[in-house]
Parts: sequence; structure tokens; C-alpha cells
Amino acid sequence: MPSTIEKVHQDYRDRGLVVLPISIEEGPRKVGAWAQNQRLTMPLLLDPEGDVSRAYRITATPTVFLISRDGTLIAKALGTKPWTSEPGRALLQRLLRK
Repeated sequence: MPSTIEKVHQDYRDRGLVVLPISIEEGPRKVGAWAQNQRLTMPLLLDPEGDVSRAYRITATPTVFLISRDGTLIAKALGTKPWTSEPGRALLQRLLRK
């Protein structure tokens, strides 16, 4: 998953896609070491107390929220998805055109 989401970040950031992964219930030291090991270049947010998870009713990980430029929730995806596959890329490109 990290390599897939990092690939999406790398491929689409110049087109306006913002990827904000949130680490659930882990502290900054552990998450920082993990992110460095994974060579992540995107910002990584922390939710060590689970407040965001509760507020957004996260029931599975990963959970992906697709939010439009105006802040409207477009879609929610539970579990690992093939974002770098041909259909996944087609969806992202279609959403970025809007």
C-alpha cells in the first residue's frame, strides 16, 4: 500500500492531487522511522488518539476519501484498491479533469 499511494502521489501531484495519509494510533517516532524507511515524500498526518478515525467513522484500513477541490466528498473506498492499475488511473484522471 505505501508504495502504491506514494506512486499515485508522485504521478499526480503536479496535476493538483493531494494525498494525505493518516497514521492511526501510532506516535511520531515510530511513524517517522517507518515513513523514512518507505521513502515517502508526501506529508503524513498522525492520529495517535484515534480522534480523526472516530470522526470519520473509519472501520477498515486503508480507507480512502476522494474529496473534490471544493471540499465535496466524491467517494469513499475501503481496503486496498488498484489505484495504479489502468482502471484506477483512468478514474483519477477523470476526477482531476473536473
